Amino acid sequence: MESFEVAVVGMGALGSAATYHLARRGAKVVALEQYELGHVRGASHDTSRIVRTSYGSSAYVRLAQSAYKDWADLEAESGERLLTITGGVILIPSDGPYSASDFTTALTECDVPHELLSPAEVQARWPQFRVPENVETVYTADTGIAHAARTVATLQMRARVHGADIRDRTAVESLTPDGDGVIVHTSNGDIRAGKVILATDAWTNTLLDPLGATIPLDIMQEQVSYFRPAEPENYDRSVFPVWIWEDDQCYYGFPTYGEPTIKAARDVSENRMTPENRSFVPSPELIEQLTGFMHDVIPGSGPELRTVTCQYALTKDRRFVLSALPQHPDIIVGLAAGHGFKFTPALGRVLAELALDGESTDDLSEFAAADSMAV
Repeated sequence: MESFEVAVVGMGALGSAATYHLARRGAKVVALEQYELGHVRGASHDTSRIVRTSYGSSAYVRLAQSAYKDWADLEAESGERLLTITGGVILIPSDGPYSASDFTTALTECDVPHELLSPAEVQARWPQFRVPENVETVYTADTGIAHAARTVATLQMRARVHGADIRDRTAVESLTPDGDGVIVHTSNGDIRAGKVILATDAWTNTLLDPLGATIPLDIMQEQVSYFRPAEPENYDRSVFPVWIWEDDQCYYGFPTYGEPTIKAARDVSENRMTPENRSFVPSPELIEQLTGFMHDVIPGSGPELRTVTCQYALTKDRRFVLSALPQHPDIIVGLAAGHGFKFTPALGRVLAELALDGESTDDLSEFAAADSMAV
């Protein structure tokens, strides 16, 4: 039986980042992906993802600060430009479930420069928006865009350069912890690993259920739409920010990025499916809902040009899971609950630290598996 120091299961963003950091540290690592590399069945494909420090929780702000350092390190080590900084706004209706003060408090506590803007100030700076009078806006200059597909490909390429053994089209069928590590049963034979990192998102409980270690997940098909404004130059990243609308229904979007379109989506559409019965067909109702929102808040956004789907696997309260299983300490779980891409290189690093060192240099106390498990 082949033997490895660490086996990583799943080669989306988190798994690819963990594999990169493990290999960079000299670990003997095998990475296993059930589909082809770069597939579109998960949540790591397409182009743009938001990067930001602006969260309403200091735990996530601090982790984002770490992530920016890891992004810079990855860009320097790879020679790739993966981030584009644009500045960004969080638009928060005062009668909604979120509070601008949560964001400003967390950002202040972590020494992140930011501004609290009135609707008039937003309108003066970015006349592309139509902002209602009851909206408070938090601006952070460090917000921007990560290139999703390029990031994942870069992590995989650099992992291989550092010696990682990456195997696609290799499904992991089950795990057997035996006290001396874990036997990984794959479609191409068994492998022994001292530690296993599960970065398997919506497929996680296929492997955890037989171990009595289920982490409840709310799985749904999400979709993002690209709109074609009549004057795309008004939405260039030099004059238009990344934006997030925080309300009962949350929306987010981008300036133009690589083409004369602006991308937007509803966050958490509640279009529930499983990986096995997912349709990959966008919902016309959700497109209509998003188009109505865009025409109200960004009236020059233009018609919807195309819509693509992805997949969310949400934990309780959308809390990250970054820890070993209490029942099986040689199995480490990484779940990012649909908002983790911005943290990608940091999440890979901390998962690698957990596997090799047993603890992380970042504070992961709020991200324990036990806090998200079924009781």
